Parts: sequence; C-alpha cells; structure tokens
Amino acid sequence: MTTTLTERLTDDVSRVKTRRIWGRVESIDQGVVKIRGLNAVAKKGEGVMIETGGAEGLARIAGEIVALSASEAIVYAFDRVDGVRIGDRASLTDVNSAAPCEGWLGRMVDPLGRAASGPPLPLDQTQRRLTAPAPPAALRRGFGGRISCGLNAFDTFLPLCRGQRIGLFAAPGVGKSSLVADLATRAEADVVVVALIGERGREVRAFYDHALTDDVRARTVVVAASSDQTAPLKKRAALTAMATAERFRDAGKHVLLLFDSLTRFADAHREIALAAGEPPSLRAYPPSTFQALSSLVERAGTGIDDPDAPGERNGDITAVFTILAAAGDMDEPVPDAVRGFLDGHVILDRAIAERGRFPAIDVLRSASRSLPDAATPWENKVLARARQLLGAYRDGEIMVKAGLYEPGADPLLDEAVAAYSALDEFLAGRAGGPAPAFDALAEIVRITKDGETPEEDALAPAEIPKSA
Repeated sequence: MTTTLTERLTDDVSRVKTRRIWGRVESIDQGVVKIRGLNAVAKKGEGVMIETGGAEGLARIAGEIVALSASEAIVYAFDRVDGVRIGDRASLTDVNSAAPCEGWLGRMVDPLGRAASGPPLPLDQTQRRLTAPAPPAALRRGFGGRISCGLNAFDTFLPLCRGQRIGLFAAPGVGKSSLVADLATRAEADVVVVALIGERGREVRAFYDHALTDDVRARTVVVAASSDQTAPLKKRAALTAMATAERFRDAGKHVLLLFDSLTRFADAHREIALAAGEPPSLRAYPPSTFQALSSLVERAGTGIDDPDAPGERNGDITAVFTILAAAGDMDEPVPDAVRGFLDGHVILDRAIAERGRFPAIDVLRSASRSLPDAATPWENKVLARARQLLGAYRDGEIMVKAGLYEPGADPLLDEAVAAYSALDEFLAGRAGGPAPAFDALAEIVRITKDGETPEEDALAPAEIPKSA
C-alpha cells in the first residue's frame, strides 16, 4: 500500500513524541543526584527513573526533580542511592498522580499508591494530580452540622462540625496517636482517610490491625510513610492521602481525614527545599514551608456548591491535623503558623497526661472556631459556666493545695473545688453524642434547662484541707 508524505510525517512525529529521552548521572551526594541532559524538557516536580546495573542485574531508583538549572536537573531520590554510578542513565516518568478508588477502602497504601500488604490494589482509570488546588473560596460552603465524636470534650467544649479543620497540638508521648485512633473509630463519617507521616513502623501496623475495628477498617484508607523513608516519600504520602480524601469528597461523601503529623510534613518539605538550594529562614525552615502547609490544609474543609447546577454539591472533608510542639512550646514556627489557618486548636498537656487523665486536653487553652454557632444558647451557657469553674480552680489551685485558702473566702472558688473532680472525670469520658454529654455537663455545673442555677442546687463549699 502506498504511503503519502503527510502520513509518513505524521508517523514520524508520533514516534518522536513517544521516544524516551535519556539523561546521565553527573554527581551523587547523599540522596541528591544531579542529572545532565534532561533539563531542557523536564519540569520541577516531575519524576525521574534512574537505571543502574551491576553484578546483581539492572536496578531502578525513582526520584523527584526538586530544582532545575541551565545545565542539570537536581533529583531527590525516593530510595537509597547506594550503587548508583556516574554515567548511569535516567529518564522522565510520572510520579505526581494517583488513582484512589473504592477498592482502596480497607487497605493500607504506600506513598506511591501501591498496596503496602496483601494483593495489588485495583486499577482505576481516573488519575488525580497530587498537587491539586483548593476549592474556590467564593464557592465554598460554611460549616455543616456538628458531628458526634463519642468523646465528651469534643462533643461539648470543642465541637467538631462537618467540614471543619482542627489541630491537635502536643509534645511527643502525650497521647496524640491514641486520640487519633479514638476519633477514627468514634467520629461520624462515610469514609475515613488516615495519613501516617514519619511514624514508627511498628505503630503503623499496630494502628491498622488493632486501633481500628473491623467495620471502621472497611471504610478506611491508611496511607503510611514510616520514619526511615526519605523526605520525598513522606511528602508524597501526605499528598496521596489528601488526593484520596478529595476523590471521595467529589463523590459526595463526608470524609474524615486524620493527618499525623503536619510537623513531619513540614520537616520533609524543609529537607527537600534545602537540598534544592532554598535558603533557610526561621529555625531553618525555608520560606516556602509555610506556603506548602497552608496549601495542604486549604485543600481540606467544606466542599462547594456548583453554580452551574443548582442543587448539585459535593461532600466535605473534616480534617484533624496533629502538630508536634516540642516541650509544649506553641511559639515554635510550625505550631505558631498553623494555628492561623486552622478552624480550631486542641492542646494536649503533659502534666494532665502524667496524672493519668486521657485524652489529656487542656480545655482552657483550646478553642473551636465553630462556637458559639455550633451550640444552642442553653449549651453555650453551660459551657461558659463550666469554663468559669475550671478557670477559677486553675487560678486558685496552688493556694488550695498548699492549704493557704480558707473555705468561704471566695464562693466561686468554693464551687470550683467542689465541681473539679467531676469535671475532670467528665473530660476523660465517652458518651453517645452531644446531647447526653451536655446533659451530664449541665448536671455537674448545676445549669437547668431554663439556664438558671437554683440556689438550693448550688454547689456546697468543699472541705479544703489545711495542708497539701
């Protein structure tokens, strides 16, 4: 059959488009590899596959382009670069998309979107970019209704509404991971997505196998990058988890995203940015770190109403991000910055944990920006009275324990001392939802349904010992 000139040219162009372009490894430094020959066609954030061979045969090591110059591409490898040699060839590949689907539910996924254990994940034809933009601000809905968390502190003092984003701030070892597990099993949601970034390998498996009940695990996706994995894999695991939550949100689901931790995401970004040549700034965090944090957090939250299709709406992502605050210091760069673009902060206190009360939430230092709108006027009055008593006890605790306070000198402190044990026990408790939790709290602080505190029901002054 005769082939026309146009057909031959079209065929030649097609072959050029699919032809692989190779570069060569020019230098190797820890996990950073510089490659010459790809910089003219490569883009920042694109993937690279390095092929190296030895006596054991051909090996492939993937990485991500973190910077480009006129002569070379700087690649941060996903794995150890032991065995890579000068002159090894490298080609571009796609590492910036994932294909989450219903088949991911009940599974643990690695940072590259593969099954961490068990059979391979089902293939989905719809690829999602890992660096998608946040929904348009002008189209986003306000908070939805209050969701039941099954924990008294959240169902009263710190309500969590549909589409809200809050932070759990804590030093290591204060019960942060246990609280995340409690929320995974107790909070209301259609789908749960858990991001475990930089966790110990043992805890990753323990969370999946033991922290989740069978019915919760069946509607949960766990995306994990352990502490020994490289910074690009930790960052990619975070982005994969967010893309997975967005996939189910776009399907109309209410997604609970549990992200542990945002600090390790920031640390991974810092390591990558410094390797790319960005100058360090506050506590060695490059300036781009805080933009990366806000961009990630903004992708969660409420969904949008489609202006072109009235009545059409997607779901919401209710997000709980954990933030490590070394020694409880909330003025560290990451905790200080993150509080500004979250919808609430929950502070876990080591002193509370050391005396055995879990969750170790310091209610007086915590806040939910869904209040007062998320509660009824009566509920807000109950909360105000409870906070008043907790504050009075905190202010007078040293004098009371030292035996320097005389009962009757301050009626409010007398009531606070009498109610404190019950309030402390209440904050450690679990309930069936906001309604029974508020009823129990109202009984402790003696607020009736009409909002009054009857004189005959007032708390009697406590017997305060003379010495601690």
